Order: sequence, then C-alpha cells, then structure tokens
Amino acid sequence: MDHRVRVMTWNVWWRFGPEWRERQAGILATIERFAPDVVGLQEVWASGGRSQADEFAAALGFQAGFAGPSYPAAPEGELGVGLLSRWPIVRYDAVVMPARHRAWDPVILSAEIAHPAGVLPVQVACLEHAVTYSDDRQAQAALLAELATHPRTDGPCPSLAIGDLNAAAESAVLRPLRDLLTDAWTAGGGAGDAITLPSTHPQAPLEAGPELVNQRIDHVFFRPGHEDQVVEVEAVAIPDEAVDGVFPSDHRPVICDLRWHDR
Repeated sequence: MDHRVRVMTWNVWWRFGPEWRERQAGILATIERFAPDVVGLQEVWASGGRSQADEFAAALGFQAGFAGPSYPAAPEGELGVGLLSRWPIVRYDAVVMPARHRAWDPVILSAEIAHPAGVLPVQVACLEHAVTYSDDRQAQAALLAELATHPRTDGPCPSLAIGDLNAAAESAVLRPLRDLLTDAWTAGGGAGDAITLPSTHPQAPLEAGPELVNQRIDHVFFRPGHEDQVVEVEAVAIPDEAVDGVFPSDHRPVICDLRWHDR
C-alpha cells in the first residue's frame, strides 16, 4: 500500500520588511493554494504566548508547534521556527544547536506527527546565516542529520529534515545531510539552477552574498523509515508568485510530494 505526504518548507520573514500584515495574508493564501500536509516555517514571530504558526493553524484547521529562539536576532519580541500539520502533532521539543558565536541558543523543532501510516518524524531548522561562522553552520547541519537518522525515527514513515539551511545544495555545510539523507528536490527532478532566495525580490538581502543569494538554500531532506521502505518523490515545486501585488516573503517556499511503500 502506498502512503503520501506533501511537505512545504518556507522562511516567512518574521515582521521584517514592509507590509508584514499584508504578507501574512499572502502566506496563508499560498499555503491554502498548494494544500501541503506538513509545513516547516522559519523566521516565525511569537508574542504573548501565541505564534504566527498558531494563527495559520487556526485558519487552516491544522495543528501547530513553535520553538525559539532562532535566526536572525529579532529587534523585538520572539523569533523562532514553526510546524503546521493537518494530522495531530503528538510530540515536539526544542533541541539546542551549537552556536559558539551567538549570545543566544538557537533551536531545532523536533516533532512527531500522527500520519495515517504511523509516526512521521520531522525536524524543522533554520541554520546560522553568517558564512563567517561556517563552523557553527557545519556543526548545526551535523546535528540536524543526527536527529533525522536517530534510531527513534525508524518506523513506518520516512524521516524528514526541513528548513532554511542557509547553504546551497552542494555546499560543504550540507555534507552531513547529503551523506545520510536524500535531497527531495534533486530526487524529484527539480531544476539544478532553482533559487529560493532571489536577488530580484524588492528587499533582497544582497549583503548575504553569492553563497546565499540566488541559490536554493531552503531544503527538504528525507530518509526511509526502515531498510525495506521505498520512498519516491512524485513532484517538486518552488512557487514565486506575488499575492495581490505583494510577495509574501523574501524567500520562496519549497514543496515536495513524497510517496512510499514497503518492498
């Protein structure tokens, strides 16, 4: 029997840039349009015990999780990573990442979702963005790979590691993930020159430099849940449309359709 999940990951740009309230509506409209089952969110705002992920979940009829802090530093309030799921989120924790160069402890949101086939393990992350601190970037990627391949993620569903990883697909930063997991975009036949942080955005962070700008730095990685499981990527997409004339984020979302069965 085949099982499926549509996964989206998206850096939603906190309250940075102009028109963040209008952008919120555009983010929601885009999620509704593509109807993912599981969404990893980065640069999520939180205030007064409620997060942006909670607001999206309420509108979608989904469940939500939020964990912080994350990257970058917010000028006020909270900034973290979030998870949306059409199925129950049965557990989620904040796992602290190595960050020798920062004054705060950024986290990975580590979760388990009650997919109809069984437990679906999901790790949502936003890695260090400063290429100067690539020691932290590499250490964080290694932790993300470790969490996504831990024996507790073995089971009836693939294990997912998703997020804004602030590194291009072939970057040395992502080697721990490439060595142990599969890049869903590549496995699904996605274009090699795909971009998720475009310089054409009106507020593109050009100061981030060519290692990040005009690169695919937002990723969905997976591994089978057990040795006799076959996972296929049926389709991939990176939408780039404005909504009512406003781009919902400076990043583009990544969407991947996974299908799996046992041999």
